[in-house]
Amino acid sequence: MNIAIIGPGKVAHLHAKAVLQTPDTKLVAVYGRTYQKAEDFANQYGIRAYSDIYDMVDRENVDLCLVCTTHPAHREPTVAALNAGSHVLVEKPLASSLEDCDAMIEAANRNNRYLGVISQRRFYEPSERIRRAIDEGKIGKPVLGTVQMLGWRSEAYYQSDAWRGTWADEGGGVLVNQAPHQLDLLLWYMGEIDEVYGVWRNLNHPYIEVDDTALAIIKFKNGGLGNIIVSNSQKPGIFGKVHVHGENGASVGVQTDGGALFIAGMSSITDPPVNDLWTVPGEENQLAQFIEEDTAFFNTIDATVYYFGLQIAEFRDAIRENRPPSVTGEDGRKVVALFQAIYESTRTGLPVKM
Repeated sequence: MNIAIIGPGKVAHLHAKAVLQTPDTKLVAVYGRTYQKAEDFANQYGIRAYSDIYDMVDRENVDLCLVCTTHPAHREPTVAALNAGSHVLVEKPLASSLEDCDAMIEAANRNNRYLGVISQRRFYEPSERIRRAIDEGKIGKPVLGTVQMLGWRSEAYYQSDAWRGTWADEGGGVLVNQAPHQLDLLLWYMGEIDEVYGVWRNLNHPYIEVDDTALAIIKFKNGGLGNIIVSNSQKPGIFGKVHVHGENGASVGVQTDGGALFIAGMSSITDPPVNDLWTVPGEENQLAQFIEEDTAFFNTIDATVYYFGLQIAEFRDAIRENRPPSVTGEDGRKVVALFQAIYESTRTGLPVKM
C-alpha cells in the first residue's frame, strides 16, 4: 500500500518512521507547499518530493495520504487528496473549525474514500482495557467522565515554529493542540454530548494569543456528566488522565501521559501509559499487574512511533476490507465541536447546546 505524507514538518518524521516499520506499506512521496522543504524531507527517506497533490497521487499510485500540516491548513490538502483518489488520515485535530471538518467529510463521502484522524492514544493497551470494560458492562452505564491534562509549554516551544500560539495559524491553544487526545478518549468512553459550559484563559503565557488553560462542564446525552481541566501552565508538566465512573460505583482510568508531556519532534515519551484507577468488582487487585505488564511492554518499544504504526496498520486494513477505520472523520469532528463549544461558551458566558 503506497503512502504519501503531506506537510514535511516535525511530526511528519514520526509518521514516516511509523510507515517504515508497518508491514505491507511503502512510503513513496511527500508534498510540501515549500518545495525545498519537501525535497529535503524526501532525501532523508529516499522518496520523491512533489509540489502538486494531484500529480503526486497519480504518479505514485498513492493509496493513503497522511496530512501533517498545521491545523487550519488541513482542509485544502485533505480535500485535494480525496478528490485525487486517495484515502486520508489527518493529524489531530481534524481541523480547527467545523466548516473545515464538514468540507473534508463531504469530500470523502463524495469520492467514496475513507477519512480518519490520528488518535493513537486509543491504541494504548490501558485505553483499550477501559473501552472493553465499558463494552462488557463491568462499570454499568458510564455516568461521570473526567479529563485532567496538566502540562507545560515554554516560550522556546512557542518560538520553535512561527505558527504556534496564534489563532490564524494554530487555530487555538491547549484545547486545539495538546488536549484533543484526551478529549477524544472522553468522547469514546462517554458518548454524545448534549450541552457544554466552558471557559478558557491565558494564565502565564503573555507572548501567545491563545488559550493555555481551559475548563468545562459537560452534560452527555446518556444522562452522564463530565468535567475537563486542561492546561499548559504547570512546570515541568504533571500528567494527562482520563477517568470514567460507572453507575454501579466502579471506576476505571488511564494516565495517558506522565511528567513533561511529549512534544513531537522535540522530546520523547518517557513515562508509560498505565491504568491508574481500577475498581471493577472482582478485579480491584489486578491494577498492579496491569501496570507491571504495560510498563514492561513500553520498555520494549519506541512509543513515539509505535502507536502511530498501529493506527496506520488499522487504517490499511480498513481500506483492504472496505470498511470505515476505527477512528473516522466524524469522530474527529466531535472533538472539534467540543473545543469550539468551549470557545463559544467563553465568548457568550452561556452553555452551548450541541
